[in-house]
Amino acid sequence: MNIIKRIYRFYFDKSGTDAKIRYLSKQSMKIGQDCHLETFSFSTEPYLVELGDDVTIASGTVFITHDGAIQCFRSDFPDDDVFGKIIVGNNVFIGDNCTLLPNTIIGNNCIVGAGSVLRGRFPDNTVIIGNPAKVIAGMSVQKLIYSQHKGRIKTHNMTDAEKKPFVTDHFNNI
Repeated sequence: MNIIKRIYRFYFDKSGTDAKIRYLSKQSMKIGQDCHLETFSFSTEPYLVELGDDVTIASGTVFITHDGAIQCFRSDFPDDDVFGKIIVGNNVFIGDNCTLLPNTIIGNNCIVGAGSVLRGRFPDNTVIIGNPAKVIAGMSVQKLIYSQHKGRIKTHNMTDAEKKPFVTDHFNNI
């Protein structure tokens, strides 16, 4: 990677979602409405990645759209490379440090657990975790878990300073 691209990557990796989306859109990556990107690692072919509406991608997540292992067969395929698209549906949350491999499709209304490694097709309304990633539950089960979770606190629109006393008080009383 040349020095200019490294500088861009460093800058945009530290930038907010809007700057990342503007840059990636200029690279022909398809990005839906109301997405939140904490990562900037959309492979060397971001134009092979599609994100639906309301997608949140946590930090450390990596999208890989090529298979460099063809290098092992360079004498048989001297001029070839292998690529695959990655498509993420609407209303998807992808946790920290996930890896999405070429030819991966995630359906609508899915949660991908932290550290998961995905390759293949994953249906709508599912919770996906693991290495290799597997569907472990439907979204209705996850909603039930959240409805009864002892760590659920109404802090969504608070600043960090506003949130801290609620969270510390909550956990001091458990």
